[in-house]
Amino acid sequence: QDFDRLRALCLSQGLLFEDATFPTHVSSIGLNLLPNDKLRQIKWKRPTELQRNPYLILDGVSRFDIMQGEIGDCWMLSALGSLTLQKQFLENVLPKDQGFQENYAGIFHFRFWQYGDWVDVVIDDRLPFLNGRYLSVQPRTSNEFWPSLLEKAYAKLRGSYQNLHGGYISDALVDLTGGVQVQFSLKDPPPDLEEIVKAADKSKCLMGCSTSGQLRNIELRNGIVQGHAYTITGVVKIGYKNGWKHLIRIWNPWGHGEWKGPWSDNSPQWDHVDSKSRETLLRNKDDGEFWMSCENFQEQFSWLYICNSTP
Repeated sequence: QDFDRLRALCLSQGLLFEDATFPTHVSSIGLNLLPNDKLRQIKWKRPTELQRNPYLILDGVSRFDIMQGEIGDCWMLSALGSLTLQKQFLENVLPKDQGFQENYAGIFHFRFWQYGDWVDVVIDDRLPFLNGRYLSVQPRTSNEFWPSLLEKAYAKLRGSYQNLHGGYISDALVDLTGGVQVQFSLKDPPPDLEEIVKAADKSKCLMGCSTSGQLRNIELRNGIVQGHAYTITGVVKIGYKNGWKHLIRIWNPWGHGEWKGPWSDNSPQWDHVDSKSRETLLRNKDDGEFWMSCENFQEQFSWLYICNSTP
């Protein structure tokens, strides 16, 4: 579908785009995502029906704009969270020639890497709701819609929202970058894991990690969720007591729910760090982001994923 041609046609006719190739129908949700009675209750709404003044992007793009909805697509959202940290990749995926303020016709487009090429995916902006709540990813700011619309385009690319329910971070990282990905088992980690993570951070690679667990989305008492994907958002080496400590910063695509162990937001370890480092590094908010030591990281997570534009 040609985005520019379709938008121009809608604008000339004064119509809002309705995408016949990904209709507001059960087939776009997927037959097995929800029980039948719930599937029948789904309503589709445009951002302009939900908000008086919607925006595609408000105050830039950030991982904190994302809050996972009912669909189990943490694997895709953790990759997306990583993408927001690397603006050079982001511009490929999220074209700037669209929005709600100018030339709005209910049509948007996003790009994904498939089989060696960037594919342009066109969608209308009707989003699925169940009992008044977003079925899909919800924006943290009520009138910012890039996460929900991008997720819809990815669902269309994959055939339905149901096909986003469970997947591999490695696939999503490649689809969002066209890059090369490598994964490390943390059950048998390389001896120089700390150096690998530091080098990847310095090279501006996208990074994610995941926990194992037959049962998905079970939160342990220490705050870590089993069978779940996370984003790695930072790596530091800081002075601690009389030595040094390697810390990894991790973000949960739920947008809340954090590690409660050593180096978490309220842990006593921060009392032994100089005030300048503490002020720079610590955000004491329930926003899903937390620090942990390399040792705890290896214990709690099963896989590390790194993706870069070149090998």
